[in-house]
Order: sequence, then structure tokens, then C-alpha cells
Amino acid sequence: MPERNYDFAIIGGGAAGLMAAAWITEQWKSLQAHPSVVLLEKMPRPGRKINITGKGRCNLTNTRMWDEFSPHIHPNPQFAKNAFYNFSTHDTMDFFKSIGLELSVERGQRVFPKSMRAMDVTDALAGCIKRGGVVDLETSARVLSVKKSDLFEVLYQDDDACVENLVKARKVLLATGGLSYPSTGSSGDGYAFAKSLGHSIIKCRPSLTALTPCEYREKDGTLSRFGKSLCGLQLKNVAVSLVVNGAVVQEEFGDIDFTDGGIEGSLGFRISRKAVEAMDNGQKISVVLDLKPALSQEQLHQRIKRESSSGNNNLKYLLSRLLPHQMISPFLYLERQLADMQPGKAAALLPQALKNLKFNIASYVGFERCVVTNGGVSLKEVSQKTMESKLVEGLYLAGEVLDLDGDTGGYNLQLAFSTAVLAAKSATEKM
Repeated sequence: MPERNYDFAIIGGGAAGLMAAAWITEQWKSLQAHPSVVLLEKMPRPGRKINITGKGRCNLTNTRMWDEFSPHIHPNPQFAKNAFYNFSTHDTMDFFKSIGLELSVERGQRVFPKSMRAMDVTDALAGCIKRGGVVDLETSARVLSVKKSDLFEVLYQDDDACVENLVKARKVLLATGGLSYPSTGSSGDGYAFAKSLGHSIIKCRPSLTALTPCEYREKDGTLSRFGKSLCGLQLKNVAVSLVVNGAVVQEEFGDIDFTDGGIEGSLGFRISRKAVEAMDNGQKISVVLDLKPALSQEQLHQRIKRESSSGNNNLKYLLSRLLPHQMISPFLYLERQLADMQPGKAAALLPQALKNLKFNIASYVGFERCVVTNGGVSLKEVSQKTMESKLVEGLYLAGEVLDLDGDTGGYNLQLAFSTAVLAAKSATEKM
């Protein structure tokens, strides 16, 4: 069996693995002597998940500093504090600019490649690694096991040559990602490797995912008439409440989308973490929309009273005066929620309906299409100062493999970059 020795082996060529390798490359490329490093990626090309993020545009970070950034991190933002200060959102921007990627800051302080092409982010990182000559980048290298004796022994299969190879390394970084979008290579391998080395895995669930209302789909999985009436609808500047067993547990304001999966958009994703956990625990979930958050119920009542003063109490007419055109048909379909509404009573009942449009939630979209994984390697077993395992000397962990995830808006990629750079720095600084 072919065998090679390295100082440092990085397992996984996603956001965390590529950033770790690129950062090492930039630190050591101008020096004659450098640590020997290999990056093992099981897919034919690295960064496949990066390439589909942000609908192909890649919201790679944001401009927020720690006080504004940390409330968007779960379940323990304090764990990420050292990593963030070591490599902040602004450090990320500076790094990408230094390797030739132009950036653009968009609405909501979100940062994208100027080209709006996610693939350019991957190409910038991979190109940096290949040009530097510090890190051996191996693709189609599917890791089968990770063991530790005097050195780490990483057994992998070269899927191109259909042969097994052994890498021995002084130190290893697990940057294998989570379970989201398994078609990109995120199949949970890192959890198995970490567990085999003694680590605990916190239960994994989909996060930043679509919530599917009751009756949204037929029994065969296709969209129902109800689902079709809502699919494609985009609502701006609405308020949403997540209700668990009758109690409001989260309130947000912003934009929401209805897709073939259900309720998505920035608001849908933001409430999905708590919603999925609650559903998995057998609790009843509903999502309540306030379509007119800038107006009180009394103000709406007075406005509707004015609109209907001409004697026109037709529901469709009144809605046309209050809602975007594309919202009228779905709202009319939801008229069954206003079962008590009778001709002449619309003016009295409509304000409450507009501010309390309720969707009981039946299910959620799973790992096949969620953005990120909630759960992973227990943070209690990893040093927040170095990203090194507290259980296995020389083992480092970064990115989605950890029980650490963020809201939509560049938080998860920044977490991957920050934890990866801290791990790479900690692992190589004494080499």
C-alpha cells in the first residue's frame, strides 16, 4: 500500500479545509522551508458546496464585528469568540482581496464576490493553494478511516486509480462539513471519524431549512392547490412569530419566501432552527405572519372602514387596497381561516386576519436541501483557544463538523473560515 508522511493532513476540501490550506500557503509560500501539508478531498473538485451557496452567488461573510455578529451564532457563541478575533469578518475580506478576489458589499452588510459567481470564491482559494506549492491538494481522495498511534494514520481510497493509500501525519484537521447537501460530499464522514477517536456527537438536525405548512402537499408529495397558490410568493417587510405548543418563542422581521419546500427566505430560515428542534421533540408548531406590522389592528380597522365606506365590502376589493397583487389569490384561498366571515363582516374581521395569518406546520425539508447542520462534535471537547481536541493531541476540528452554526447572512462561512484559520495557525505555528 502506498504510504506518505506529512506534518499536517487536512481532511475535507470545503470552506474550512480550503481556507486552512490557503492560509497556510500564504504564510509559508515565500520561505524555503515549510511544513509538509496535504489536503484530502473526496470529490473530483473541491468547494462544491461553496459553489451553490447564496443561490450561486456566495454570501461569503458580512461586515459585522463581534458584538453584532455573535447573537447570530448557535448554540454557544462564546466558543467562537477567539476564532473570530483571530480572523474576523474584515480579515476574511482582506484575505480574499489579497489572493485576487474582488468583493462587493450588498444590502444587510452582506459580502459577495464582485462577479456574483460563487465558483470564483472556490477558484480563488484553490488557485492560491496550487500556485503556492506548499500544500498537496488531492481530489477524489475518499478517506476511509482516521486512527492515532504515534502518528495519525489516514487511510483513503484514490477513486480515480481505485487503490488505497495511507497518509501518516503529526497533526490532522477534520474539516469534513456536516450533513447538509450530501450531493456536494457532505455525508457526515467527519462525525464517524471524530466518534472513532473518542468524541461525542450532539444530535444533528437540518437548520436554515424550509418549513412545510399542513396541506401544502398531496399524499404523493406533489404540491397541493394550496401549495401552488403560495409557491413563488415573496413578501417584504413582514413580521413572523414562531409558536410552539401555543406559546410564542421567537419573533422576527424581514422578508419571507414561499417555495416548493414551504416557508423559506431569511425569516423562514431564521426560525427553522427552533422549529425543527421542537418538531423533533413532538411539539406542535405554527408560524404566524403579520402582513402589516407598521399598522396596529385599530389603524387597519379605520383604513378598511374608509375603503368600504363606498359600500363595497367585497373581500377581494378590500385586499387589493391593502396587499401586493400577488398576495391576493393566496389570501383568498386561506379564507377558510376566516370561517366566521360573512358578507358585511369583512371590515370587522380582516384587520385581525392580516395581522395573524396562521400556518400550522406539518414538516420540514431535510438534509438534502437545508443550508447547514445543527449539531456535531461537542464543543465541550474542543479548545476554543486553538480548535484542538481536548481528547486527542494533534487533532483539530473546524467548520460545520462542530456543533456550531449561524443564521443566514454569511455567518456560517465566516465561522468556517475563522475556526479553520485558528486551527491551521495553532497546528503549524511550532512546525
